[in-house]
Amino acid sequence: MFGLIVRRLVQMPLILAVIYALTLTLAWAVPGSPLTRPEGRQPPPEVLMAMERQYKLDNFPQFFVSYLDNATGLKFVRERVNGNAKREDARLVDIGAAPRERRVFDLGPSLMYRDRNVNEIIGASLPISMTLGLAAMLIALVIGLGAGIIGAVRPNSLADVGTLAVALVGISLPNFVIGTALVLIFPVWLGWGSVATWGGVRNMILPALTLSLPFAAYIARLTRMGMIEQLSADYIRTARAKGFTEGVIWFRHALRNAALPLATILGLELALLLT
Repeated sequence: MFGLIVRRLVQMPLILAVIYALTLTLAWAVPGSPLTRPEGRQPPPEVLMAMERQYKLDNFPQFFVSYLDNATGLKFVRERVNGNAKREDARLVDIGAAPRERRVFDLGPSLMYRDRNVNEIIGASLPISMTLGLAAMLIALVIGLGAGIIGAVRPNSLADVGTLAVALVGISLPNFVIGTALVLIFPVWLGWGSVATWGGVRNMILPALTLSLPFAAYIARLTRMGMIEQLSADYIRTARAKGFTEGVIWFRHALRNAALPLATILGLELALLLT
């Protein structure tokens, strides 16, 4: 296991480099430029050419290398080692300009939002996305595992049919429909919570619940199928013959093995929730 983890960590930079190269190449091959827009006034050709030279958008190899140099932090380390950053700051101070802010991993300026850096945009959004995504994942696990276990230990019962129906609704309905329904029911009709606000646990419940329900439905179905399969296995009958309680059999034996397929999809689901 340790050797597998080390190999994956060694392979990660190469995999990321390949993804970066393919993504940037495909984006570059798409017609058009981020500096031009179909609507509104267009800049004069000479201004457009100057901006393309500034951002190295007129030369793909230069843009590829320079962006990778900035984004990986290699340029930051090289400037610190060679002392170029201090000399550049001193030159700017001599001419009356403010020293340039340098970031370890510089993703460059935003070509859509003026006077904003990509680092600033991600830095403002990522904490909220992580908080909301992790909360949604926790809710999905609680609801999904609970519904799956109930359906598995009481197959074909009213509780099982009810959980399957809820799971079907959760999978079928898109998030914006679920979110609209929750907003109408709780903040508007019942007066619980608030709409379109952020700043505390109370404001997080409805968005996290909205994001979690489709994933909870998948988790419930996988848990139910896995638990039913495990509860019919020979080792479960042996555990019952030894006198173990049903709770120990469900959670310590059956759920542990039934949760193995969940581990393969939790990473993908978490990535979807965070983005």
